[in-house]
Amino acid sequence: MAEVDYMQEDDIHLDTTRARFASVLKRHAELTERLSRDSDKMIFERLQREFEAARASQTQEVCLDNEQWNDGLLATIRERVHMEAERKAMQSSPVDASILPMCEFHDKVTYKVGNKVICCLEGARIGIQYDTFFAGEPREQYHCVLESKSFLEKMSVLEHTIPFFLPLREAENDLLSSNAMKFIDYIGELLQSYVDRREQVRLIKDLYGNQIGELYHSLPYHMIEFFLEDFEWLVTVSLRYADLLSILPTGISVVAWPMSQSKKSPARGKKGKVAFGNNAGPMRLFYAEAALRTLSLPEAFAEIVLNLEEALEQNVQPKDPTAST
Repeated sequence: MAEVDYMQEDDIHLDTTRARFASVLKRHAELTERLSRDSDKMIFERLQREFEAARASQTQEVCLDNEQWNDGLLATIRERVHMEAERKAMQSSPVDASILPMCEFHDKVTYKVGNKVICCLEGARIGIQYDTFFAGEPREQYHCVLESKSFLEKMSVLEHTIPFFLPLREAENDLLSSNAMKFIDYIGELLQSYVDRREQVRLIKDLYGNQIGELYHSLPYHMIEFFLEDFEWLVTVSLRYADLLSILPTGISVVAWPMSQSKKSPARGKKGKVAFGNNAGPMRLFYAEAALRTLSLPEAFAEIVLNLEEALEQNVQPKDPTAST
């Protein structure tokens, strides 16, 4: 009896700790969302208007394949923005007005490469708009504006609307000065992968929220943990992604833990549930780990739930008391 009371008291303390931790995580998520939204909202709206104006004034939109998108084209875009800036400067100077027609660009071209739209902005700036998608449906748009003082100087990130927890500045330091095209492509892949991981988590919460006890994740969604409590077992799922470009996890652990005797009574059991003995211990569910390694999170979740009871029954077999005699 003393042991049962101790276990019940321990469960109460654990539930209290988990409730407090969940409350802290919820407040942290709300604060993060509010800070990100408020700090980026004005920049986003201004850049959105500027990009829309640039596309509205364009005389041509060129759709490129991967082979056409190269360093030579990027150099052409840089040359265009600098010559346009020089033309604007001469236009405002009466002394240079006579030579204005000699350097004027008549074409305003916007380039579309995959999920990127690249356009020339005023002030010797190159604007990149990144479109993101999930399951074929459009999601957020992000912007990144590059600037260089002259055609010969390296470019830098002037402003952007990319989430603060993605490594934009690291990519700028590592790539932009040496390979601007690779930097532009990398940011697009980074954003799309982030949106993909995030939307997978949102989808399982929408579809299976009643079966998920708790769910935690890092801001870039490259670390995810959740629990299933709809069985006689507590199933913990832990996912780690190799890098921020991955959409399938590489570090995977799915473990089924027998529920505490004070919370579940295996002697009584539930119809359709798995009963376990006092000697039951935690077990890894390798079939679930294999599904998470190859399928999207919603598909893998459905596979796990569909086969969970059968997997537990196969792993928990009643011992034959005559086996050792």
